[in-house]
Order: sequence, then structure tokens, then C-alpha cells
Amino acid sequence: MGGAAAQAGAGPTGTLAGPWTRALNAPVISPQPASTFDDPISGTPTHWEALHTFNPAAVVREGKVYVIYRAEDDSGSMKIGGHVSRLGLAVSDDGIHFRRMPQPVIYPAKDAQEERESPGGVEDPRIVESPAGGYVLTYTQWSRKLGRYSVGIATSNDLTHWQKHGPAFAGALEGRYDAYKYKSAAILTEVKGGRVVAARVQGKYWMFWGDLGIRAATSADLIHWVPVEASAGTPRVMLEPRAGKPDSDFPEAGPPPVLTREGIVMLYNAKNKDGAGADPSLKAGTYSVLRAVLSAKDPMKVIARTETPVFKPELPFEQSGQYAAGTTFGEGLVLFQGKWWLYYGCADSFVGVASTPAAK
Repeated sequence: MGGAAAQAGAGPTGTLAGPWTRALNAPVISPQPASTFDDPISGTPTHWEALHTFNPAAVVREGKVYVIYRAEDDSGSMKIGGHVSRLGLAVSDDGIHFRRMPQPVIYPAKDAQEERESPGGVEDPRIVESPAGGYVLTYTQWSRKLGRYSVGIATSNDLTHWQKHGPAFAGALEGRYDAYKYKSAAILTEVKGGRVVAARVQGKYWMFWGDLGIRAATSADLIHWVPVEASAGTPRVMLEPRAGKPDSDFPEAGPPPVLTREGIVMLYNAKNKDGAGADPSLKAGTYSVLRAVLSAKDPMKVIARTETPVFKPELPFEQSGQYAAGTTFGEGLVLFQGKWWLYYGCADSFVGVASTPAAK
């Protein structure tokens, strides 16, 4: 696979504004039907990354890029959400060419989270490094049995062995979010000494979460989170859908936002509506990446949002697969070799990567 210079809309000036240049005119991670894993739930071997590999988290460790990606097996029904998802791990020296671990690193198992993750799976991770070292992963726990999903928290010191801590909001605010459906969570970061680590504002860590609108939560320890509420039992929505814009159906949390001199810069995923109120410049149902800036002093205050995508589906592998409307779904963001690298899901089927120069 050769290099490419395909670019998506330049957007405004400033941190993470682009233009974003694709590293390849092809996915960097694709399904591997031959991979097998002894599933602890069924007790049988499964082709755990046979059908789709997409929606990646990313972090830099010891000078290499590690990507944790969602992988779907070939069980279940042939439709979106019909298979079991597990999380695989891949490592790269250059950010483009990856070596994969043979087994998933987070998966439904006979553990304390089994009821929340099986039958169903673990999906759509985002990752941050703690300022004290170690890693915190947010991911979606999906249970078909419960008909419910939630944000799960897991921690690791080596990216291979993970401890699950259960739902992010468990027990928070007198338990009124214990049965709440919520997903897509990204923790605020900052650059310190060349490392991108979790950041505090107002003495607290911040997590931005949700689809159909982006909300916030705070934490003292990166594990236990409390939603920011508009009223008791109703979380406050910061970014809402906009008629006629790329986020007309909904905005959804993207990769971990970054605290900068400009403010909190958030890349977020946006879905275009199908029908009245859609952005006419995009295909119905398209997922693109937009950019927002939040106040560095008050993360609930939105200062600016782009009117057009800073990155959108353009190449065949971003507009084919099991989500043919087109998807560039950003979840992984790293600072590596003088560039910001955005790892994104393509049509719910592959992993792609694009980069933009980092401000000096």
C-alpha cells in the first residue's frame, strides 16, 4: 500500500483544525478471518475478528502507537449489531503499519460484568493515560438480554491486562443513573512533557459522553463519574443537533478532547439526518468529524463549532462495508512524531488514520 495525499476540508485555523491527510488510501486494520479465540462464554473457538474491525482507541507508549480496536466475530445475524464485539490490540512503530496481538484484550467473560456484556459485547473504546501512569479505557457495554448499554471503565498498566470496574455512573447521584442508557465517552486530556495525559479543570477530571447530544461528567479518580445535570435525573446537554448541518441527526463524543491555549478542543462525530432538516451537501446518514471549542475555565460552555466537517468520508473503504452511507468515526487521537494522528472507524468495517501537523 502506497502513501496518499487525500485531504478533507481544512476548517478553521488552530489546534486539530486540519487539513487532515490520510496516511494511506486503504485501511490500516482490516478483518482477519483466520484469527481464533477460545470464547469463555460459549466454551468454543470463535473467529473473533472475522467480519469487521473498526472504531479504534489509540495511545502512545514507549515510542510506539498502540490501537485498541473493536472486532466483530462471524456469529449471530448478518446485520449491524448482530455479532459479538471484542477489543483487539495492535502496535505500530510508524503509526501506519500494525502488528496485532493474536487474542482480544477485553471481551465478554464469566466475570462481574457478564450480564452487562453478554450476549452483546464490548464496543467503541477511547483511552487516556493517567498523569500518574497507567491507562484508563472507556468502552460501551452492550447486553441484548438487558436491552441496555452503558459506559464501562477499565484500567491497565501494560495495555494487555485489564481490570474492569463496571459502569462509569454506578451508584452516582443516589443511583438514578444505574439503569440509564449511555455510551460514547471521551476523557479530557492535555499535553505535558510530550505526553498526552488526562487533565483536570476546576480540580476535577472531565468526561464528555453520549449520542443524540453530548453531555459531561466529572470524577476525582478517573474511575467513578458523576453526570453534570440540568435537573435531578436529567443530564445537561452541551452540544445538541443543528438543523441543516452535518450534525443534524446528532453529535456524538469523539476521541479524547485536548486542553489548549485556545480552549478545550473537541473533535466530535456527527450524523446527518435522513429527510427534512438534513445537510444537503452530505449523503443521508453520513458520519463526519466536526470540531468544537469549549471554555478552558468552564467545560460546559461552548465557544465555537464548525459549520462543515473537518474530516468526512471520501474514499471507497469509508463508504462501503456494513454502513454504506459512509463513516469517518473518530475515536483515537495521539501526538506522535510531531503530528496529531486521528484513528477512525470506516463504514463500521475498517480502521483508517489521518494526520495533521502539531502546533509548535
